[in-house]
Amino acid sequence: MIPFKDDNPTRHFPLMTIAIIAANVAVFILQALSPSDPRRIAYAFGAIPYFLMTFETVQPIHPLLTVFSSMFMHGGLLHLGTNMLYLWIFGNNIEDRLGSSKFIMFYILCGVAAAYAHAIINPASTVPMIGASGAVSGVLGAYLVLFPHARIHTLIFLVFFIQVVKLSAVFVIAFWVFIQIINGILSKGMTNHGGVAWFAHIGGFVFGFLMINIFVKNKSRHLYY
Repeated sequence: MIPFKDDNPTRHFPLMTIAIIAANVAVFILQALSPSDPRRIAYAFGAIPYFLMTFETVQPIHPLLTVFSSMFMHGGLLHLGTNMLYLWIFGNNIEDRLGSSKFIMFYILCGVAAAYAHAIINPASTVPMIGASGAVSGVLGAYLVLFPHARIHTLIFLVFFIQVVKLSAVFVIAFWVFIQIINGILSKGMTNHGGVAWFAHIGGFVFGFLMINIFVKNKSRHLYY
């Protein structure tokens, strides 16, 4: 099940959402063009749980700064494309409600919460975490609170057939959350072998879900479906 569009109009141009997408794409191009080994780059600027918890500074920048640098790095085109697709679908509406300056603050804090959720669950891990998934997960949490009944255009794969259906945001996002939780449970104890930082997704989502109302300017919700 892959969402690709929502029926949720915005009032303002999503400048910050586009700027974040552009920054992620630019960093990915720089990673691809760099003569350095991609693994060295990830270990230099990725968020490594052990260092986030101990503040040991063996990386070229302080571990706290890697929380921010890691948010704009990706491990491949699919990784980048998936994150940016979700950010585009759901981020423009959150930016529309918050305004650009509050949106970027909210987005970054979701990313910080995601990184530390992963680090707290896996404090001894020395595998670097990269990607915008945690911050984007926070955007999904906010979207679920503000626009639960928005209609999401979604690709459904049925063996040899692909069907496009419109589903409510609460169903699409709840299904996404279910996948994160199941995979997080199954992956526990395997983080030193790499893979997906499922608990970062969960942490970012929970932060966004719980904190969005603090960021919203007024208390009226569910204006656009």
